[in-house]
Amino acid sequence: MIIMSVDFGDSRTGIAVCGKSELIASPVTVIQEKYFEKCIEKTAALAKEQHAEEIVVGYPKNMNGTIGERCEKCTLFAQKLEAMTGIPTKLWDERCTTVSAHNFLNETNTRGKKRKAVIDAVAAVIILESYLAFRRNSKYQPNQPDQN
Repeated sequence: MIIMSVDFGDSRTGIAVCGKSELIASPVTVIQEKYFEKCIEKTAALAKEQHAEEIVVGYPKNMNGTIGERCEKCTLFAQKLEAMTGIPTKLWDERCTTVSAHNFLNETNTRGKKRKAVIDAVAAVIILESYLAFRRNSKYQPNQPDQN
């Protein structure tokens, strides 16, 4: 199944995708958009372009597991994206993905403007890799509840 992941942000939104084999998550792009509705439209267009069969949106819970304002915004984003595309959209716990992305970019010595341009796409890759690992390790069934 082709799965697209989204690391939604107020200014930049990272997009990653995996192929039908569900083995490798690859960065696609970073959407530079501050307007909420326009970001959803651009994300929906990418989902159609990538032939996504499922979309996973990062769900930034607080470290203690509570849900804050950012989670609410991501929930609304996911709901509107699913309504616009008709593609099943899930929320996926993304705690520490940005930290992991920064660590990865430190290891590859990616700095400055280049770092800022790719950090959100790398975070989207990490979200998708986590989701894919869950699917492989749990014998995921489409009707099972999410692991939020």
